[in-house]
Amino acid sequence: MCNQGNQKNADRFTGFADVYDSARPAMPEYPARVICRYLGKRPDLVVDLGCGTGLSTRIWKEYCQKAVGVEPSADMLAIACEKQTEQISFVQGFGDNTGLPDGCADAVVCSQSFHWMNPETTLKEVDRILARRGVFATVDCDWPPVADWRAEEAYMKLYGKVKKLESALDDVRDTFVRYSKEKHLQNIKNSGYFAYCREIVFSNTESCTAERFIRLLLSQGSLQIVRKKHPEMIEDDIAAFSSYIRNLYGNEPFSMDFCYRMRLGVRGESE
Repeated sequence: MCNQGNQKNADRFTGFADVYDSARPAMPEYPARVICRYLGKRPDLVVDLGCGTGLSTRIWKEYCQKAVGVEPSADMLAIACEKQTEQISFVQGFGDNTGLPDGCADAVVCSQSFHWMNPETTLKEVDRILARRGVFATVDCDWPPVADWRAEEAYMKLYGKVKKLESALDDVRDTFVRYSKEKHLQNIKNSGYFAYCREIVFSNTESCTAERFIRLLLSQGSLQIVRKKHPEMIEDDIAAFSSYIRNLYGNEPFSMDFCYRMRLGVRGESE
């Protein structure tokens, strides 16, 4: 049984899974390498909570025996299941109600998803499914990616308007429950489930095009919910932003850097 906030957040990601999958970054290899280093072995099972369309789950094919992505949104899960292999599988569930066995996972990861989960109930579930000496990690990127300052400025101008509308409009404000990313590390520490906790920052370079940069903004749930409920307030801005980015970059690909913050906890020998 999920709580109301969980279901609201799952419903928020309905209707744009294809845009999300085509624009969002896959999880870089660096977090997987760190988790394997802290475990001291190749994990038998990794659980990816809030896996979305599976972009964050696929990376594990090179770093574990098996990976399971857990995702509540039917739209997101449908695309994730297209990536399923013998090694990687996906199930529908919530971060605090996975349906997985006790102590089954060497590592549990939330890639750009923990802020949509109740930290207390989710960490309780993580404690239940995580094996002794297991690792829990949240991985989040900063927005926008590092590209051209003019593109970043245009991104933040439109995103800033979206955030103001999200706060001001009652029928938008009531469609989600968001938890602070800045409290991830403290929540992990305060849970008492981990012997060692820390934050790691890193970046990863990816190739981009004007169209992908536009879709990155369109992949934001805040924009999508405003667009769905009040298109007249945002469509002209989206069109102007898209035109500006296409004129700025043309048809040439370019590099951009995603900047990440990884917060993790390691269970002790006796946990």
